[in-house]
Amino acid sequence: MLYVFNVVLPVFLLILIGYICGRAGKLGENASIELNRFVVWLALPAQLFNFAANSGWQTLWQPEFITAFFLSCLIVFLLVLAASYWKSRDLAAASFNSLSASYSNTGYMGIPLCALALGQDGLAPAIISTFIVFVMFALATVLIEIGMLSHKKHHEILFSVVKSLCTNPLLIAPVAGLVWASSNLTMYDPIAQVISFLAVAATPCALVSIGLFLLQKSKTEVKQAWGISAAKLIIQPIIAWVIAGPILGLPSLWLNAIVILSALPTGTGPFMLAQYYKADGSVISRVVLMTTVGSLLTLSMILWWSSRI
Repeated sequence: MLYVFNVVLPVFLLILIGYICGRAGKLGENASIELNRFVVWLALPAQLFNFAANSGWQTLWQPEFITAFFLSCLIVFLLVLAASYWKSRDLAAASFNSLSASYSNTGYMGIPLCALALGQDGLAPAIISTFIVFVMFALATVLIEIGMLSHKKHHEILFSVVKSLCTNPLLIAPVAGLVWASSNLTMYDPIAQVISFLAVAATPCALVSIGLFLLQKSKTEVKQAWGISAAKLIIQPIIAWVIAGPILGLPSLWLNAIVILSALPTGTGPFMLAQYYKADGSVISRVVLMTTVGSLLTLSMILWWSSRI
């Protein structure tokens, strides 16, 4: 449990720092807005580009693992989407909820945890899963666009969705990184350094922003957040294990990896997407906090279980 705690603690502390600074008035509403803009338009795209550019297509082609992890994400996504839409009749809001329930924090937490628990062989599934959550990100973006433009004609919705996918920096960046990785070109060192500087700032700034949003209080949001958190920490890893183990019969390394990665807390991606669309991020910020704290228990149990099989 100690190394789970060591990985989770920085996430929790950065959220707490944002909350304390907001409560003390050191970071006001304008600071939060500008911090979010910095993350959405500069820092997070740089991080996604960097990650994709340093990966490579050959690392990613593991069809059975891809199928198992993608299906586990998709099933939870659709379950939460259906439940949320049934309650609210708001497709955009339901899409944010469903992405929060299926978007694992693979980059910041999944890679170090898999490396610690499974050794260097655990890095490959962690990297693959990071690209799969990008796919979920794109799917949610399409549904959000459709939900926000439901009053328009079909061809107008289609044009807007395509335009959004082609101009959203959070989707363009990883695709550009993969294209760059396949080109075998060497990036000019000062430019690579600038991208690295921006990439390093993405996670802390996003987590501080989440802390600021936790100042908003609502009983409905807390109740919603509990349900989404349960789907993320409990339902998704169970579905992943069923698909990867009894159905596909993946080797133990890949089976353990997929359960660990499915049980990770929600990453900052859904929150940043909400900020991109100027949507309410209160529920998502609570889900990130709840799943981060709750994962101390769930991940510790999963890691104990995986060490015994």
